[in-house]
Amino acid sequence: MNNQIPEVTLHDGLELPVIGLGTYALNGNEGAAAIQRAIEENGYRLIDSAYNYENEGTVGEAVKRSAVPREKLRITSKLPGRYQTYEKAIKTVQESLYRASLDYYDLYLIHWPNPKQDHYVEAWQALIDAKKQGLIRSIGVCNFLPDHLKRLEKETGEKPSINQIELHPYFNQGPQRKWHEENSIKTESWSPLGHGNDILQQVTIQQIAERHQKSAAQVVLRWHYQLGAISIPKSANPDRQRENISIFDFSLDDAEMNSISSMTKPDGRINDQDPAVYEEY
Repeated sequence: MNNQIPEVTLHDGLELPVIGLGTYALNGNEGAAAIQRAIEENGYRLIDSAYNYENEGTVGEAVKRSAVPREKLRITSKLPGRYQTYEKAIKTVQESLYRASLDYYDLYLIHWPNPKQDHYVEAWQALIDAKKQGLIRSIGVCNFLPDHLKRLEKETGEKPSINQIELHPYFNQGPQRKWHEENSIKTESWSPLGHGNDILQQVTIQQIAERHQKSAAQVVLRWHYQLGAISIPKSANPDRQRENISIFDFSLDDAEMNSISSMTKPDGRINDQDPAVYEEY
């Protein structure tokens, strides 16, 4: 199964599958079992977590239980807003590794820029140094706007390999994605299927799904893939896990892509979390 998932190469050389598993709210033994199934039975190799999900230990347990060698996996975690000063950031990366019982993370991201606190540059410097120490293979961010990204590179000389942003048909992030592409930063989509909204029930998507004899979720995830974005849909259900990565045997034509992209709304964010003002704990 895993051999069927294409990979992309980040600007620092790390290869990532174009689709992975989101793990928000997958906790404890039940969560570890779901993640282990995703890895062993359904071919997932990219696993996304965060310090604030309180499940780095769960992810680490799934990795330990899995028969798939650690080096074949790509494990992600994220630095929370309250630990963005340099010393706290370094210790938090270490704590993340201890929680997961891992020697390194493949990808570690600053979860939000928290511009009012204005510590994100020193947090970025901490990740640069943690990478030099071998604790992280690739470093990136989440929810950063172009001005935030430009400042990181200007003040540290290093730009993120990836920016994980809210991206789904109701919020297609066209200008942000274009900026990423022009600056060799890979786009990763959180909540790629939406969350608590009716994207998958939209007639436009249902009709495209019927045309291709695929599910609505598969159509939306294929849209992400053809946009050039890495998606990380979350599911504990093994059938849905398989369905979500079975998107490489069909393609959407330009008209279908455009009709999905045209569903975007100015107020399409799920929780109105604008990175220009939002502050994460």
